[in-house]
Amino acid sequence: MRKTLLMAAVAYDPKVVTIWEGFKAWFGEHQLDFDYVLYSNYERQVEAHLAGHVHVAWNSPLAWLQAEKLGRRAEAIAMRDTDRDLTSLVVVRKDSPFQSVADLDGKVIGTGAADSPQATLIPLLHLAEAGLDPESRVTVRRFDTLLGKHGDHIGGERDAAKALLRDDVDAACMIDSNHLAFIKEGTLPSGSTRILAQTASYDHCNFTVLSDAPKELVSRFRDLLLSMSYDDPEIRPLLDLEGLKKWLPGRTQKYALLERAVRRFGTIDTFVEGVQGRLG
Repeated sequence: MRKTLLMAAVAYDPKVVTIWEGFKAWFGEHQLDFDYVLYSNYERQVEAHLAGHVHVAWNSPLAWLQAEKLGRRAEAIAMRDTDRDLTSLVVVRKDSPFQSVADLDGKVIGTGAADSPQATLIPLLHLAEAGLDPESRVTVRRFDTLLGKHGDHIGGERDAAKALLRDDVDAACMIDSNHLAFIKEGTLPSGSTRILAQTASYDHCNFTVLSDAPKELVSRFRDLLLSMSYDDPEIRPLLDLEGLKKWLPGRTQKYALLERAVRRFGTIDTFVEGVQGRLG
């Protein structure tokens, strides 16, 4: 009997079903018996992965840290080309008087959801390390759209941008690519904002496996991912939906910035303790 590789992903958008149904068919055509399980949030996904319900998880960077912290050797086997070397921004209105991070002392900062690495944790760490403690020197207004999805649903990020335009917040945090997307879609009219600060670079999502994953199945899955070509008309629409042109080998060095933010704000402590208690 052929073994099936089971992958977990979070259903942050209806397109997730289209993406993975398409990939499932493509993997089948290339002799990999593949199926997927969707979860409503990353915490449930990480716990299911640790319990052995799936072999590989398509994890946010925060979910990667959650899995890594729970004591099982985790490996990042692949990631998108668009998951590498990202930055987050602190954006202000073009006509605002602010010229440096220090000028935001005592002001209101809009962020994405509390568990968003790119629109909350990393930019708030940037402010803290610049001397502007977000727990005492500024008021943080979080737009907690779909908590548990770790900012994959960018609704909170977009809400923070809209609040900036309404003058409800003095600055807004967002990933650099969404700043451009918000301008393109008209959420932030061209010329209405400027970048006050930019974080150091970091990486985003990865496919995570644990030490007990079936090695042959995982190796085949990884090899097929890395073999996907944007020139293939069958696979290109799926890659476009997933936001990449090429799968690359996974790497973990550039999660250090997020790990520092997680330590600074205690973001995953309660989750890790709870899972350790339930799974022993």
